[in-house]
Amino acid sequence: MSNTSAVAAAIFRDEFIVPATAIDANGHVNNVVFVQWMQDVATRHFESAGCAEAMRNASAIWVVRSHTIEYLGPAFAGDRLRANTWVVNFSRVRSLRRYQFARASDGKLLVRRETDWVLVNAATGRPCSIPESIQRAFVLVDEAAGVWQGTTPRPDSPATGSGAR
Repeated sequence: MSNTSAVAAAIFRDEFIVPATAIDANGHVNNVVFVQWMQDVATRHFESAGCAEAMRNASAIWVVRSHTIEYLGPAFAGDRLRANTWVVNFSRVRSLRRYQFARASDGKLLVRRETDWVLVNAATGRPCSIPESIQRAFVLVDEAAGVWQGTTPRPDSPATGSGAR
């Protein structure tokens, strides 16, 4: 498998149509809605990797330490969007995840984002170690792959998630 193929396989893709309820007073998707969609696609990726049981066994939950979001263009009601997400790294208690949202009709990259997640014990709220089983479930995509700049794989690649909605 080529490096490009390995990177493409590590990226979770999903597709959906922007509902009218996502539109704000400016006539485009509200920034808070994108944050929700990013959490949703990360959750679908995590579940598709089979990590839900490991989380229950660890009595742990993911919490956001920080978000960085770059809005590159607007999305509108009825647009079909393609969402990509991947895991960049794991440390003892943290994981960096990145996302891209592109319009399917023209492939225009609309949003780039990264989230620094921290795994915490659900009972104590204190950071806890990320189980090896969770770390093994993901192929890490590093800077050298060029994905963050949108160079490979293309944001208009087919969805690989739970299917287009």
